[in-house]
Amino acid sequence: MKNQTVVTEFILLGIPHTEGLEIELFFVFFFFYFFTLLGNLTILLAIISSPRLHTPMYFFLCKLSIFDIFFPSVSSPKMLFFLSGNSHAISYGGCVCQLFFYHFLGCTECFLYTVMAYDRFVAICYPLRYTVIMSHKVCAILAMGTSFFGCVQATFLTALTFQLPYCGPNQVEYFFCDIPVMLKLACADTSALEMVGFISVGLMPFSCFLLILTSYSRIVCSILRIRSAEGRRRAFSTCSAHLTAILLFYMPVVLIYLQPTPNPWLNATVQILNNLVTPMLNPLIYSLRNKEVKSSLRKVLQQIGLLPEQ
Repeated sequence: MKNQTVVTEFILLGIPHTEGLEIELFFVFFFFYFFTLLGNLTILLAIISSPRLHTPMYFFLCKLSIFDIFFPSVSSPKMLFFLSGNSHAISYGGCVCQLFFYHFLGCTECFLYTVMAYDRFVAICYPLRYTVIMSHKVCAILAMGTSFFGCVQATFLTALTFQLPYCGPNQVEYFFCDIPVMLKLACADTSALEMVGFISVGLMPFSCFLLILTSYSRIVCSILRIRSAEGRRRAFSTCSAHLTAILLFYMPVVLIYLQPTPNPWLNATVQILNNLVTPMLNPLIYSLRNKEVKSSLRKVLQQIGLLPEQ
């Protein structure tokens, strides 16, 4: 029987075709990561400090901001670490954790966008029953449900990936541990698992997207029945931010996991958009067109001395 060495660590090779650009990439990604943390912490502070924003919509936005802080933190610190000239090595356990938390946070956000669409559907289609339907208890159950099902999905995908033997090459052709690049290193036939993973990763976002589409179809029909132009404008303004965030979230998922022939450079570019740029843009998307959030942000910035009192 041939001896096989069990892999105890992996080497992250980084973003494909970027050799010699480590310093420039370090500053670019540090900028994105810093402003992602700053923007989402500011949104959190604005919502928590303003009693007017203690409503279901802003409760879910608060949770989204928390996940937008942790989501890029799965891969960015390690990427910044090796871009600054340090070791590219990551332990086997560290790789498992990266993959699990990446998919846990990503899947939870996917479910959360679906819940946020349902919240807007209830607010616009059943405004008189909104506070009854979206009670504190219901909001808590929906928030916990998104995390629970995100955890189930991530556990399944992680177990699927790491139940394979890793006994040969340990160089990961990517900047963090993800399913497609890890399956390439396995010392076993992965064709069946690739199909199961493809169906699992594709089915969950597709199901959520269909539910979101259903909610917004009903919302559009309700908005078109509003007689006043001002009422229609306010309703569309409320929903446009959420729709923009949904598109920014789903486009990278489709491009990365559902393309027939993977392209390493395209995958890395889109993944960076998904990991860093989208979480950085979400605070801007949800605040620029929302007068209540802008007002609360102004008060917070005035309290900490970054804006003069009016």
